[in-house]
Amino acid sequence: MTAILAKKIGMTQRFLEDGRVERVTVLEAGPCPVTALRHQDRDGYDAVQLAFGATKEKHLSKPELGHLSKAGVSAHRHLVEFRNEGGDLQLGDTVTADAFTVGDKVKISGTSKGKGFQGTIKRHNFKRGPKTHGSHNYRAPGSIGASAWPARVMKGIRGPGHMGDARVTQRGVTVVDVIAGQNLLLVRGAVPGAKGAIVEVRTDA
Repeated sequence: MTAILAKKIGMTQRFLEDGRVERVTVLEAGPCPVTALRHQDRDGYDAVQLAFGATKEKHLSKPELGHLSKAGVSAHRHLVEFRNEGGDLQLGDTVTADAFTVGDKVKISGTSKGKGFQGTIKRHNFKRGPKTHGSHNYRAPGSIGASAWPARVMKGIRGPGHMGDARVTQRGVTVVDVIAGQNLLLVRGAVPGAKGAIVEVRTDA
């Protein structure tokens, strides 16, 4: 398995050699230095920790700078562990976009766009009531319970509430192109999050 951290640049389209048009998301993938390795016998699990997003030292705390300097890595803003990863990676190695190849199937995890408080039509795709003939049930959720039993609202009922701003994983995404010189990955379709969001890309095994 291969994993990397990336920043979502935005969406565009790419004309392939056979004339087809691919709708792609452009990701700035890496470079991601290895800042820590976890082992089953010592830590209870196997994982690799990658850093992403070079920044100034003044933006990090002293413990964070000490952790990075121990691995010989300069100041980076984001640290993420990938379980069951590592393989031949060593402390101080760097993972780049060329770790992926065209045609790879990957899964991409990120934080979806926050949409605030939303009603049932937008949040759960409920249908609205009729607009005419004196109907007062235009976008209201409608009845949500019974009377004698259970005499309460059952847990887990779909209602209005906070929408978005949650971790989402998109599986089965195809890598359309790898531009290693610019640290870019082009993947088919949409990716969770807004422009500039940090996402985790790993092979879908």
